[in-house]
Amino acid sequence: MNAGFPKAEHLCSQRVIDRLYDEGYHLKAYPYAVQWMVVSESSVPCQVMIVAPKRKFHHAVDRNRVRRLTRECYRLHKQQLLPYLQEHGLHIALSLVYIHNEIMTYDHLCHKFDKLLSALQRDIDEKLGL
Repeated sequence: MNAGFPKAEHLCSQRVIDRLYDEGYHLKAYPYAVQWMVVSESSVPCQVMIVAPKRKFHHAVDRNRVRRLTRECYRLHKQQLLPYLQEHGLHIALSLVYIHNEIMTYDHLCHKFDKLLSALQRDIDEKLGL
């Protein structure tokens, strides 16, 4: 499976983003707050939006660092999520909001990302009754 993060996997549609925050499911998997919802108009199994809030990180350098680390963790760990989505025939929109006050190390963040994806799969099973 391709370990890249192509443009098709980026969540860019304002219409989908608005629906995601209005109608989507919420999950907290520290250090992230996750919003997700099932979408039908997607060409890939999962579209992701990564957010580092200006309220927590006042300097752009810090926000960029958080987004870069999160993108890398997602890129390397998406092999855990995509086969699950394909098996159930799901397409989801996903928002990852970094809520911790400090920037975690890459190793610690990757460890947390494993737990996040497991929690997301459990939440999808629970909410959709799979």
